[in-house]
Amino acid sequence: MPTASAQPLNPAQPAPSARSRRAGRPFFGLIDAVIVEAPTTFDFDGALSRDHANAIWTWMTRDLAPDLIAPDVPDSEEARQALDALMPELLGRARQALAAVNTSVETERRLKTQLGGEIVFARLPMALNALKCRNLLDKAQAFGRAANGMQDEAGLALALQSMPLNDHAVAALLLMAAVGQVSNPSKLTTAVIRITGSPSEGAIQRAGFAPLIDAILAHAQNQTHLLANNTAYADIDLTCRAIDRFHRLARAVNGYLELARSSRWSTVVARLTKAVSERVEPRLRDVAGSVNMALRRGREGSDRLDSDQILVALNGVYVLAAVRDARDSLGVNAIFDQAWNQVGQGLEIHLQRGLDILRQNPGDKIASARLDAAIKMAELRFNAEYAETLRKAKDSAERPRPTA
Repeated sequence: MPTASAQPLNPAQPAPSARSRRAGRPFFGLIDAVIVEAPTTFDFDGALSRDHANAIWTWMTRDLAPDLIAPDVPDSEEARQALDALMPELLGRARQALAAVNTSVETERRLKTQLGGEIVFARLPMALNALKCRNLLDKAQAFGRAANGMQDEAGLALALQSMPLNDHAVAALLLMAAVGQVSNPSKLTTAVIRITGSPSEGAIQRAGFAPLIDAILAHAQNQTHLLANNTAYADIDLTCRAIDRFHRLARAVNGYLELARSSRWSTVVARLTKAVSERVEPRLRDVAGSVNMALRRGREGSDRLDSDQILVALNGVYVLAAVRDARDSLGVNAIFDQAWNQVGQGLEIHLQRGLDILRQNPGDKIASARLDAAIKMAELRFNAEYAETLRKAKDSAERPRPTA
């Protein structure tokens, strides 16, 4: 791979289709720390939509520097290092392209067309700034990981003040990268309140920490795409982590700051809460019915265990438990309460029926497996102690009885 800054990155490849030009990560992952997924409800100087990043990356490989970057170079660590070496030359060409826009309306029109429209054109300076600061993003992520181990709020407050708060554009990028590594974002909020002496929006903005709150909200927004898949084949672990992560991020803003009713941050929080709640509601609406279908015994002579239906029901209860812990940050109280009560009542009935069946017929393997699934759901819906009691009751029911 090339080592000199102006040497081309695999230029001898034949020109591929537009589809292959967009394969892999934009910029080989150099600025992944600040890239977010659609849908986005607000723009932030520290976050770049993946769609926009792909469009700008395509422009670079196709129009700006086809002599330096072959568009079908495989995404790899070697390619990333080579692109990093080429970046000064690429940024220089990009700045010249932007400067040329001021000289001609036709030049501006052509650049906007190449990029894919006005919106991507407007995000180009931010993307170039992220590429310029690419080496600082890794350091910002390291800061975020280090913050997880800081128990002293005063020490964290001092560390936050070392950020380049006077340079809004750079601070936005670094804080976006840092927040992505912080497991408990509320620590950052309380540290900022300690610095400013006030939880009000105005005090935080005057102290230069508005990019931190924007970064927290941008990461909260970035959880919504993880909840879009409502099918039975959705990654339920990913879904539950997204719900928990959204709650932690939203609570860091809602739970600690004094937000004016019609302020920008208050409006953003309301929109994000609505977006996430709309994705969670269908799962809550279906969970009670799924549990009943999975645990219902078949007709005499045709009883069988439907593994797929049990998986759907168990996944639904996992989501229900995740929403229980995050409900303060969601707008689903009414439907959650209904689902929570219905699932609890349904499980109680199915658990009792399952135990009765095993007491009558300890060798019923299907009833035993179905009861195991019900006990796992009860552990999520109620608690581990209750589930352990049920397991002991099941063991007792399956124990062979002495013959007279």
